[in-house]
Formats: sequence, structure tokens, C-alpha cells
Amino acid sequence: MNRNTRTIVVLAIAVLMAGIAAFGVYLAVKSMPVREVEVARTQAVVATHPLAVGSLVTKDDLKLVPWPAATPVPGSFTEIDKVVNRGIIVAVSENEPLTETKLAPVGSGAGLPPTITEGMRAISVRVNEVIGVAGFVVPGTRVDVLVTVRRPDKNGATESKTVLSNVVVLTAGTRYDQERATAEGKAIPTTVVTLLLTPEDSEKLTLASEEGRIMLTLRNPLDTMPTKTDGTQLQALLGQVSPPPEQKVVNGRQVARAVPSPAAPPAPKIYTVETIRAAKRAEEEVR
Repeated sequence: MNRNTRTIVVLAIAVLMAGIAAFGVYLAVKSMPVREVEVARTQAVVATHPLAVGSLVTKDDLKLVPWPAATPVPGSFTEIDKVVNRGIIVAVSENEPLTETKLAPVGSGAGLPPTITEGMRAISVRVNEVIGVAGFVVPGTRVDVLVTVRRPDKNGATESKTVLSNVVVLTAGTRYDQERATAEGKAIPTTVVTLLLTPEDSEKLTLASEEGRIMLTLRNPLDTMPTKTDGTQLQALLGQVSPPPEQKVVNGRQVARAVPSPAAPPAPKIYTVETIRAAKRAEEEVR
């Protein structure tokens, strides 16, 4: 047997022994019992599709999915019957678990009223694309309300001032606008904005919309500081500064006194001029 033959025989025996060993390991592993780790699971009620604010939940809107019992969602439900016929007060996405904080109380129905917190009021104002901040005023945003009026106490001077600060927007657009936006799949210009206000602020907004022109300014949701301004008048806008009132002393105290209006300029004098044209003489009045 030559050298090449011996090499081939040794390699064949090695491959055969390796195959036998691998097959033996395979049989040993296959005979080992399978250990299954049981994962504790529960059920969670989730939405089958996006649910808008104010909609009434039905069984077709819900489904049960397995959920790890070790990490339950606070306030979630395990039974569909406990969620049916309740209103949505916070927008819900598809496959998002429904919780008690996203639903109106039992028996309160659907629509806008369940979203109004206790002690507050919802009031709607008509807006256009400019007042509605070009469509960026959407439910959940916060705005300031400015009003431009003529002040009778300042001889009808025009003034703009922030009258309401950090106001929550409940809805943007009428129900007809929202249905069109959903059906057509595109944005619809907002015609009505509903704000969440206290009764006192509702009175201010009503008076502002009746006596002047209102404007909404968009706020950063993290900026919660109230807006405090002195207002801007037309004179200040044009760079005209009104003179300070005179001070007079009454019983040892300085009291502001209105500055008298400047006297009207005297009427121009009238002169008589005699003119001679050929043989005619005439008199003309010249100011």
C-alpha cells in the first residue's frame, strides 16, 4: 500500500468516526425531556381601530389580546362588557389598551359633555384660517385669547390685550368638518374652536367676541406661566407717546390732573383787495 492510499484510508476512517459521534450526540439530545417555561398571561381590552374623542364604544371597536401578567396596564380592562357603551374622552390608537382615564363615567354617554371637567364650561367661537393659527389649533393644544377693541374711556383709542391665558382647546371644527376630514382623508379649514373655560372666563370671551375682534395665539404646552401684559394702543404702535398727566397738590398729596387740550388756532384774517380791469373796478376778499 503506497503512501497516497494510506492517507485516503485514514481520512475516510476519521470522517466515519466523526459522523458516528455526531449521530450519537444527536440521539442523546433528542432523548432529553423538553422543559417549558410557563409565562403568566392575562387579557387586555384594546381598540381594533382608532377611536376619536366623543365616540361611543361598541363591541366591534374592541378585542381581547393576551397581555403579560407581570406588567399590567394600570386601569385596564379584562372584559369587553365593562367598556361597551362608554364615551371616549381621550383619543385612542389602534391596538392601544383602553383604561379608565380614557373613558367617560358609566351612564354619561358620548359626545363632548363627558370631556368637560367639573366646574368648567365649554364655549365655541367662530374662527377663520388666520384666527385659528393656520390650522395648528387642534384638540389638546393651549392658546391665549387676544381682543382688539376701542376704549371709550380713552376717547375711542384702539387697544389690543390678552384677556385669557393658557386655555385648553377641546375640539377644532364642527362635527361636519371632522366627518369631511375623515371621509376625504385631508385637512379641512377649521371654522369653529371649542375652548374649556371657567364660567368667569366664558363671560370674558363672550364680551370680547361681541365688542371687538378676537385672535388666538398658540402656546408651548410646557409653558404654563400666565400671560400678563398692559396691552398695546395704536399710539404706542405708531411711536407716539402721550404726555404724562399734570400733577397738582391737594391737602399735601399729589393728584393727577388731566392736561387741557391745546386751544384751536385763530381763524385766518380776511383782506380786501381792490382790482382795476380796464375801466372796471372791483373788490375781492383774500384769506
